[in-house]
Amino acid sequence: MTLAPQRNADDSCLINQTVPAVAQGVLVPMPEQLDEKSQLNSKPQTNPSPGEEHESQVEHPHPVANLAVQPSYESDDDDDDEDFPEGGLRAWLVVLGSFCSMVSVYGIINVAAVFESYFSANQLAGYSSSTIGWIFSVYLFIVFFFGIQVGPIFDRYGPRYLIAIGSVMCVASQMLLGLCHEYYQIILTYSVLGGLGGALLNVPAYGVIAHFFKKRRGLATGIAATSGSVGGIAFPLFLQAVIPKLGFAWATRFIGFMLLFLAIVSNLLVRSRLPPSPHPVRVMPDWSLFRDLKFTLCCAGVWFMEWGIFTPLTYIVSYAIAHGQDSRDAYTLLALLSAGSFFGRFLPGFWADRFGRFNVITLTNALCVVTVLAFWLPAGGSRPMLIVFALTFGFASGSNLGLYPVCIGQLCEAREYGRFFSTAMMVGSFGTLSSLPIAGALLGLGSNEEQGWLAVILFTALSYAIAMSCFLGARVLAVSWGVTKVY
Repeated sequence: MTLAPQRNADDSCLINQTVPAVAQGVLVPMPEQLDEKSQLNSKPQTNPSPGEEHESQVEHPHPVANLAVQPSYESDDDDDDEDFPEGGLRAWLVVLGSFCSMVSVYGIINVAAVFESYFSANQLAGYSSSTIGWIFSVYLFIVFFFGIQVGPIFDRYGPRYLIAIGSVMCVASQMLLGLCHEYYQIILTYSVLGGLGGALLNVPAYGVIAHFFKKRRGLATGIAATSGSVGGIAFPLFLQAVIPKLGFAWATRFIGFMLLFLAIVSNLLVRSRLPPSPHPVRVMPDWSLFRDLKFTLCCAGVWFMEWGIFTPLTYIVSYAIAHGQDSRDAYTLLALLSAGSFFGRFLPGFWADRFGRFNVITLTNALCVVTVLAFWLPAGGSRPMLIVFALTFGFASGSNLGLYPVCIGQLCEAREYGRFFSTAMMVGSFGTLSSLPIAGALLGLGSNEEQGWLAVILFTALSYAIAMSCFLGARVLAVSWGVTKVY
């Protein structure tokens, strides 16, 4: 004989409200509970003493209530604002460790123009600009593409082993670069070895910051991202001073020793905080993420932003030399660009926390278009104009590498950040892979060199215009066209 639910005045009882029917395939009231219910209904409503109430709770535990209080990592509590430290000694030491890790990635990226100029005049003098450009494109592609495997590993197991192995590979890349004389040797040492090390460092360096900050994530990420600017200032000036005296090989070895010191600091300080992600580690990208159109537009924006940012960073030195500047002045331009990007990484991150991450990255991409067309396009051989361009473009583009990780983090939970960020980087990697070869091929267009440089400058401006449109589209999908909306 089965028990059927009765619809009567007892339906208002707490037991009847919380215990579902057997027809639904879930918890069924036991006979002892039904007897207990009838006893409760027959008793007058009195207020028990505290001792009796405690004894009753212990003697008759409620099965549904007990299930409700079981901890679960599937809840959204990990993203509650109260759960994030938003500061403190431990959190800021993690930011310092991320800063040290990023120097080995973005500090080296920001001296690509020095390496490109040196290789073109020495080891690879017989190669075209497009062919040499593949060295740096492959490096950037590997850094970003292989993050698709690094991200889930970071979410699942934390940053410790990733940071350790990546540090060793980046140091070894710089130590061995000075011994390379052939094209394939440079590809293997700089692009492959250094790129794999950078891939292992990149995702954890950004990801651990998302574990400690939410409201102030833009500021914290911007501070860590200034590492690229510091490396972009220090390394070119160091190479400019050391190469004429000690040669290229010892100059790169000294950079390797600097990266070794920073690696020790980062391995000591970088830590994760949140529980591991329940998602399994997978080799292939998680294509389901692209069902969110906002995320898809962000990935497209990263692609075109990579087209825009790395072209000036790589060719600004060659442009200055081609227009009558000596190599010393040309290297100084790269340092000035990195100096501008220092403030461009810090200040927009602070503004983004107040006025919205997507709002600020849209405006800074628009500013990149303006600086390229207003200062680089008419610069020619004018050194003052090139200095203005280096400083303003450095500021405008500095936010690119600091804000898009924060924008991606706004679309997911903090402990899923590695998976989302690495997927976006996988898309952006194809932009980095193709940007410099395209720019190098554009240099060969037309009947003279000036037409080639014009094509490169317009390519940079158009790339930023498309990137701006993508981030603006993601913002509109989220909060419509409201100008005052913070997003």
